[in-house]
Amino acid sequence: MTPQDLSIFGNDPWWIVLIKVVGVVVLLLTWTIFNVWYERRLVAKMQHRLGPIMNPTWLGGLGQALGDGLKLMFKEDFAPGMVDKVLFSIAPLIAGVTAFTAWSVIPLAGEVNLFGVTTRLQVTDMPVSALLLLAMSSVAVYGFVMAGWSSQSPYSLLGSLRSSAQMISYEISMGLSYVAVFLYAGTMSTSEIVEAQNRPLFGPGFLGQQEGFLGLTQWYWLLLAPSFVVYVISMVGETNRAPFDLPECESELVSGHLTEYNGFRYAIFFLAEYINMATVSAIATTLFLGGYHAPWPLALIPGVDTGWWGLLWFVLKVQLLISLFVWLRGTLPRFRYDQFMALGWRFLIPISLVWVMGASLIIGLRNHGLLQGPLLWILIGLVVVALFAVALLRTEPVGPVETYADGPVDAFAGGYPVPPLPGQELPELAGVIAGQTDADDAAAAPAASETNREEQ
Repeated sequence: MTPQDLSIFGNDPWWIVLIKVVGVVVLLLTWTIFNVWYERRLVAKMQHRLGPIMNPTWLGGLGQALGDGLKLMFKEDFAPGMVDKVLFSIAPLIAGVTAFTAWSVIPLAGEVNLFGVTTRLQVTDMPVSALLLLAMSSVAVYGFVMAGWSSQSPYSLLGSLRSSAQMISYEISMGLSYVAVFLYAGTMSTSEIVEAQNRPLFGPGFLGQQEGFLGLTQWYWLLLAPSFVVYVISMVGETNRAPFDLPECESELVSGHLTEYNGFRYAIFFLAEYINMATVSAIATTLFLGGYHAPWPLALIPGVDTGWWGLLWFVLKVQLLISLFVWLRGTLPRFRYDQFMALGWRFLIPISLVWVMGASLIIGLRNHGLLQGPLLWILIGLVVVALFAVALLRTEPVGPVETYADGPVDAFAGGYPVPPLPGQELPELAGVIAGQTDADDAAAAPAASETNREEQ
């Protein structure tokens, strides 16, 4: 692939750069309001609940989301007396700044004409832009840790510890999913990665084609499917969203690191969560879903895959991934913390390491011209055989179906009461005790009635 000229990002007039920055900020703020309404409405539809779907007009709920934001901005903002006020105020700023900064290197579209100036719809780009995305998500954890530490609350501290462990664990698997993309694309520039996915899926000469096969392009979600699956799971854990919302689960930690926050500080954390949800979706779109390029077969229509059209395809892809977040929240129960950490350390990270080594081998053989002819099919056959072998080794033998004999059963055999199964019954002792209790209640009833009459 011929490297792109990244100097175009450094030669834009200052006012074009300012317009891009303001445009990205306005886009994210507006998108957050829309996503709050979108999530409420979609979850209500999924679970057949009343609430946001009762507004008289289709977009009536947008006013509700906007009102929530305005309420938080103008609400009295105070902090408990025991907090470290400096760190307590810096924590939401770190979370908010990192959420916005990541969008500076995400390509929203290709070359466009902006007030007579030809530029790319991207604030800037660097040879290591993808590493900047990873760095911003890593730095964001400091905001959560500071929030829990400065609050001097056990709930906040436990929530921040969970958040740090969770983000560190899933940051590793997320970073490993980047590696295969870097190896295959041959670059860490976000705009170059997007353009690399616009190459034909099957090169010239495949089945007699001169420009690839049916116009299909190399979107990495298909070519690097293991990396894509690992990234999608990691991005849900990275954003502390259900079913991985363990740092702020209400049933255990009230609200986790956010317990002592209110008003504008809480609004910044709330805003950062929804922006991060859009950020990880935008990164997935950039690295795996072809970025701003139109999906097949729409890409075959002349003019649909150029200019400002790219912004439309980019937004639709990101919104589709945000819908996945909402779907998971509305359907899956929260994981136990040990299950969640085991998923990351025992499955995602080992799978990512093995896949990166395999992808490196395949790419190395391809670059040296060795992955051709019979060797390609032999390698594919070995991979298929290895997958079947792993599946067979991990398959546990099915034992006999456990049956339960009819008759009395000890409901306290396991140390805690268990209701009897169909065909079983409690022992006679339990029946005697239950009978005595009923008799005592019956004997106490006339006395209670006599007392009530005397009081009247």
